[in-house]
Amino acid sequence: FPRVQLVRNPNLNDGSAYFGPYTSVGIVKEVFSMVKSAYPLRSCSLRLTPEAIAAGKFRLCLEYHIGRCKGPCTGLQSEEDYLLSIDQIHQILRGNISQVMNSLKDAMKAYALSYEFEAAETIKRRLEGLERFRTRSTVVNPSIHNVDVFTLLDDPDKAWVNFLKVVNGSIVQAHSVEIIKRLQETPEDLLLYAVIELRRRFNSVSKEVIIPFEVTQTLPGIQFTVPRIGDKRKLIELSEHNLKYFRMERCKQEEKKNPERHVNRILERARNDLRLSELPVHIECFDNSNLQGTDAVSSCVVFKNAKPSRSDYRKFHVKTVVGADDYATMDEVITRRYSRMIREESSLPQLIIVDGGKGQLGVVVKALEKLGLRGKIAVIGIAKRLEEIFFPGDSLPLYLDKQSETLRLIQSLRNEAHRFGITFHREKRSKSMLISALDEIPGIGPASRKKLLEAFSSVSKIKSASPEALAEVLGVAKARLIYAHFNQDKGIV
Repeated sequence: FPRVQLVRNPNLNDGSAYFGPYTSVGIVKEVFSMVKSAYPLRSCSLRLTPEAIAAGKFRLCLEYHIGRCKGPCTGLQSEEDYLLSIDQIHQILRGNISQVMNSLKDAMKAYALSYEFEAAETIKRRLEGLERFRTRSTVVNPSIHNVDVFTLLDDPDKAWVNFLKVVNGSIVQAHSVEIIKRLQETPEDLLLYAVIELRRRFNSVSKEVIIPFEVTQTLPGIQFTVPRIGDKRKLIELSEHNLKYFRMERCKQEEKKNPERHVNRILERARNDLRLSELPVHIECFDNSNLQGTDAVSSCVVFKNAKPSRSDYRKFHVKTVVGADDYATMDEVITRRYSRMIREESSLPQLIIVDGGKGQLGVVVKALEKLGLRGKIAVIGIAKRLEEIFFPGDSLPLYLDKQSETLRLIQSLRNEAHRFGITFHREKRSKSMLISALDEIPGIGPASRKKLLEAFSSVSKIKSASPEALAEVLGVAKARLIYAHFNQDKGIV
């Protein structure tokens, strides 16, 4: 009575992303749930030898009583029936559902002829579950018969290919592979290589092959189809979706094995996407915050190797700007930040990101020019509305793919700068409100204010304190002044 564990092996090295025909995570979970409910198998590790079962060494456990096991340990399920269930599970996971259903129909008829109606009803329910699943797994028109589907994702150093086998509108086989580039192969070369290799590996004789783009070469006995609309196009989209998931899973595994390589890949992609001359190992992002021109502050966050370097974050109290002037604030902050770095001979960033459009970007460029840093540091701006990337001197923005790692990196910097700046602005505003509320009390100086805040921790508690409690901190005379100031509306003088 072998044990069967219905899980996907994350360490497969042959490119197999999924069992059999099930080409998305949701379908994989669904088929596993269906199989486990239709075929209860033992989960224990007991040594079920015929001698041990006959001697009655085991007893039924909770799994049997809740319907998850048929009790082979006590002889309630024969070894033949158990092995038949395992064989049918294998057939389902390979996509041979019709074969399993035909076998179950024969068994149901045999039980009915021998008047074993309860057993026949059990098989009937199993058949209904398989039929429901097969109906839901039919993702295209059933008239699409015996075709192969190939899609390709092309990365700088490798490519990814997904293969689907479709028979009578149902996907009966799926396979994804990773191809390492050796000779700067074109996407067409890689796709044709995958078509030949995977068809040979799976013994496919389909005459029609559906592919995502036109190819100039031909293969004997094969008709290439590039669908634009319809059910065949849906097959291409499904295959591409599965391929992206497969690539994501592989990248996660590689990231765990080699984090440094993962970082280098992100930085290399950012350099290519943003047309930079060097890797953006050190990136800084700025954001301004104010409330109707008051308590203006600015924040600078720093990412090194695509990760936050919080010890390098900086906060700026705006000193020379009066009112809500975002451009003047940006000019002051950029000048202060990099003039100090020049004086201290600190390493400069490879990239500066400004939370704003062309206006803020122009201010930063002029500030860098005054410091002699124009052309030494790359600068970009990101506009929030459409996530537009602006470059100095270029009126047209760059739009990155919403799933791009480069865009996600920029968004992480922008969001972190906004969070850091807002937190700093709230702290400053709270302090100024506390100080101003106590400053208005005549005869109460800085030392007295400090004692009050240390004793009561907030202005609201000071306002609600009794004269006796205030007198314990500052004495009767000052307590009377404070109590009268906060209770003028009650007629207390």
